[in-house]
Amino acid sequence: MNINNKVLNSQLELSFNYMKKRILLVEDDAELAQLTQEYLENFDYQVDIIGDGQSAVDAILNNIPDLILLDIMLPELDGIEVCRKVRPNYHGSIIMLTARTEQMDQILGLEIGADDYLCKPVEPRLLLAKIKSHLRYTERKQNKEVDNDKLLSFDELIINAASQSVTVNNKTVPFSTPEFDLLWLLANNAGSILSRDHIFYELRGVEYDGQNRFVDILISHIRNKIGNTEQIKTIRGKGYIFCKK
Repeated sequence: MNINNKVLNSQLELSFNYMKKRILLVEDDAELAQLTQEYLENFDYQVDIIGDGQSAVDAILNNIPDLILLDIMLPELDGIEVCRKVRPNYHGSIIMLTARTEQMDQILGLEIGADDYLCKPVEPRLLLAKIKSHLRYTERKQNKEVDNDKLLSFDELIINAASQSVTVNNKTVPFSTPEFDLLWLLANNAGSILSRDHIFYELRGVEYDGQNRFVDILISHIRNKIGNTEQIKTIRGKGYIFCKK
């Protein structure tokens, strides 16, 4: 092989590596972290490992990975606090991992902006499927044409697509990314019934499994935040509808 071919192959390898999706695994169990890293790297992901919460916050905000696998039980800062700190400035997917099975943990995780929640031990193929699903959704969302000047206004409720902000009675109300995405989806289809299956697929990029309460939890949060429980109505057996008035 001549020198020009060597240079070309080197450039191609660098280009390939650059295109790899970057996953940050925040896990203090070194053996589990290494096994997970090796498994995911077999599927051409670049996986970096961090073992404590405070270092994770710094790494996320400085390096902006494509996806975060975030354990809840961590030294320094737990996963809930890590998610709370980075979510305002990190718009990729956060999948929380924990050995705890309490539903309140799941609700709290979703409330502060996590995109998914898996209980350990996680079957490797399920974890891989979740990662692929969330990365597809993020890419699809980024590739959508967005009208940056578009506002949706319903009396005292104003939803701004450009800033991903929600104003209620002239006051800005904080929304997590999943909450905003669902509110925008419903409001942008005001007057139409959207099934849970449709909503779940639009928000998560996978088919609804019939058990996940992700949509129900977000609907409850949104109703509380906009202060109008009649704005989003449940149509039994059909789904949800955002009322125009």
